[in-house]
Amino acid sequence: MTSIKQLLVLPLLLLFMISCGTKKEPADLVVLGGKIYTVDAARPVVEAVVVNGDRISFAGTEQEARAFIGEKTDVIDLQGKIMTPGFIEGHGHIMGVGYNELNLDLMSVKSYDELVQKVKEAVSKAQPGQWILGRGWHQDKWDKKPEKLVKGFQTHQLLSEISPNNPVFLRHASGHAALANAKAMEIAGVNPLSTERLQRNLTQEGGEVIVDELGNPTGIFNERAMGLVSRHIPESTAETDAQALELAIKACQRNGITGFHDAGASRENIGLFHQFKNEGKLGVRLYVMITGFDRDLVYEWMKKGPEIDSLGLLTVRSIKLNCDGALGSRGAWLLEPYADRKDFYGMATLPMDTVLKTAREALKSGFQVCSHAIGDRANREILDRYETAFRENPDAAKDHRFRMEHAQHIHPDDLPRFAKLGVIPAMQAIHMSSDRPWAIDRLGEKRIKEGAYMWQTLLKSGARIVNGTDAPVEPVTPIPCFYASVTRKTLKGEPEGGYEPEEKMTREQALRSYTLDAAYGAFQEKITGSIEVGKLADFTIFTQDLMSIPEKDILSTEVAATIMGGKVVYKK
Repeated sequence: MTSIKQLLVLPLLLLFMISCGTKKEPADLVVLGGKIYTVDAARPVVEAVVVNGDRISFAGTEQEARAFIGEKTDVIDLQGKIMTPGFIEGHGHIMGVGYNELNLDLMSVKSYDELVQKVKEAVSKAQPGQWILGRGWHQDKWDKKPEKLVKGFQTHQLLSEISPNNPVFLRHASGHAALANAKAMEIAGVNPLSTERLQRNLTQEGGEVIVDELGNPTGIFNERAMGLVSRHIPESTAETDAQALELAIKACQRNGITGFHDAGASRENIGLFHQFKNEGKLGVRLYVMITGFDRDLVYEWMKKGPEIDSLGLLTVRSIKLNCDGALGSRGAWLLEPYADRKDFYGMATLPMDTVLKTAREALKSGFQVCSHAIGDRANREILDRYETAFRENPDAAKDHRFRMEHAQHIHPDDLPRFAKLGVIPAMQAIHMSSDRPWAIDRLGEKRIKEGAYMWQTLLKSGARIVNGTDAPVEPVTPIPCFYASVTRKTLKGEPEGGYEPEEKMTREQALRSYTLDAAYGAFQEKITGSIEVGKLADFTIFTQDLMSIPEKDILSTEVAATIMGGKVVYKK
C-alpha cells in the first residue's frame, strides 16, 4: 500500500527527472569526450563545454552538456584527448615568426660549416647582388666549434668565400648580434680603417663591432652595431609583409596559440595588423607593444591613448623598451663582469633616463611599459626607475602591470621586488632549456644558482609569470616550453633531475603561465585565459594529457586542434 509520504515524493522525483532530460536551447558548439582543464580555481576540470557564438555558455558534466545538442550543433568528441584554454604566446615577434619562414631558418644548424652550406645553396638560387638574409644560428649550441674564434664568435671568411658577390646578413638566434660577410661590410663601409671611428660612436649607444687581433672586423656585429649593416638592406615590401603575417598566423594556429603578445611593433606593423583585422584575416588575438625605438610613434600613441579591443583581437596599450642585450652575445648588462670575458659587463642599450621618462608618461596616459632586461644590472636599474615612477604617481600605479621582458638573470636582493612592486616577469622557460648548458660559462656557478631562471622563487613571492618562447628566437610551439617549465631539462632530457630542480614550475603553474597569467599580463583575464562561462571560446586540444603523462612523453605531445572564438582554425 502506498504511503502519503511516497505519494508526495514520487511527483517531485518525476519532476526532477523531466527537468534533467529537458532539452536546452541548442548551442553552436559542444565539446565533450575528454578531460578539460579550465584553469578556473573553482572548477579545475570539467567534462564538457558549450559555446554560443564566440562565448562559453556552459562548462560542466557531459550529461548536462548533451542537453544543448540540437540538429545544427557542431559536436567535437575529444576521444580521450585533453583540452585547455587557448595558449597565449606571452612574448614573441609575430613578423619575425613570418619572416623566419620566408628567409633562411638557421635554428637547426649544428655547426658553422652547416650554416655556410645553407648560405651557399641560397646563393646558387639568388640574383646577382641580392641580399641573403637569415636568422637562428647560435654558436654555443653547435656540436662542432670553428677552428678560429674571436671573443667566442666565428669569423666571416668562410661565408665571404662562398658568397663574394651577394651580401649576407644572418641574425643570431637571440636577435642581439649578427654575422655579415665581406660584401655586406663593403656596402656598409665597415673596414679596418673605419672600425675604430665607428666603435667610438657605438660605445655610447650600446653596440660593438668585434675585431680580430689586427683590428680587422670579424663580421660579428653586436647590439646597436647591427644597424651599421642592416640599414643598407632593402626594405620589405607591403606584399612580403602581408605574406609574412599570414605565415605567422598559420604557425600560431597549428601550434595551439590563440593569443600573441607582440614585443615591439613598428608603425608599419600596426597598420598591417589593422588591415588584417578589417579584412577578417587576423586569426590570432594580438596584444601589441609599440616599439620604443621609434620615439615619435611612442609619443603619438601616448597623446591619443591606448586602443583596447573588447574582444582582444587587436589591442595596443603597451610600450616595449629594449634596455640591454642577450647572454649569448654577452650583451646582457651585468653587475659583475662576465665569467668568460673578465673585462666586459655587457651594456645598456637604452639610457635609464629614457626608461624613467617613459614610465612616468606611460602612467599618465594609461600605457603599460614592458622593458627587455636580461642581465641583473638591467633588471635592477629598471626596477629602480619603475619604483620611482610608481611612487610619484600612486593613483595611476594602482594597476599598472608594468612588465620585465625575460628577467633572465636577477640579483637575489631584487627577486622579492617584482611581487612587491607588482611588476610582471615575462619569462621564456625554453631559454633555460636552450641556454643553461652554456650560460654557466657566462655567469659562473654562483650567479646561475642564485639568480638565473628563478621561476619558483618568483611565484612563491607572489609574482605572476607570463610564459612564452620569444619566437622566432625559439620555435613558437609551446610544448617544449611547457616541458622546460616543469623539468628544467634540455630537450635531450639532460641532466637527470633538471638544472636547479627547486625552481621547477608545477604543471598547474606552467599551464597557468601560458593561459590565465598570460592574459593577466595583457589586462585580458576577464575575457580569456580560462574556461569559464562568459569568456571567449578559445581552446587548445592536445593529443596527450600534459598534466599527467610521464615527463619523457611531454615532448611527443602534439596540438590536435585549435579553436578561436568557437571556430576551429586548425585541425591536425
